[in-house]
Amino acid sequence: MPKSEERVDKWLWEMRVFKTRTQATDACKNNRVTVGGAAAKPSRPVKPGDEVSVRKPPITYTFRVKAIPGGRLGAKLVPEYLENITSQDQYELLEMTRISGFVDRRKGLGRPTKRDARDMASFREATYTADDFFLDWEDDDDDDE
Repeated sequence: MPKSEERVDKWLWEMRVFKTRTQATDACKNNRVTVGGAAAKPSRPVKPGDEVSVRKPPITYTFRVKAIPGGRLGAKLVPEYLENITSQDQYELLEMTRISGFVDRRKGLGRPTKRDARDMASFREATYTADDFFLDWEDDDDDDE
């Protein structure tokens, strides 16, 4: 049964913009959600006709509320309740980020390379003794006397 208005965090969760309601609430608290151009607290009500913008780096999605559902929807029903009005340049920015994602990655981030995996395997297979890591403490004491 559709309602006339709903909390913005709950609406974002119902529309499957976020996987959990906690994620939607955190996005609102971190000023990543705006309703009508103004930052929205999680409890801010949305009603049909409102424009909701969600900043999920690297782009900002924009949606128009068509109707308020009675609960979380299946993915196929979402287009009946919201209209995606995100501009095309935002999607182009997303595609450029995907393409250049591997070029700009700093060393140490992401999965290990084959070389890293071989180095780790050889380290684990190597057998070390205590003599490889520690000095002979008795020899040091003899020098002081």
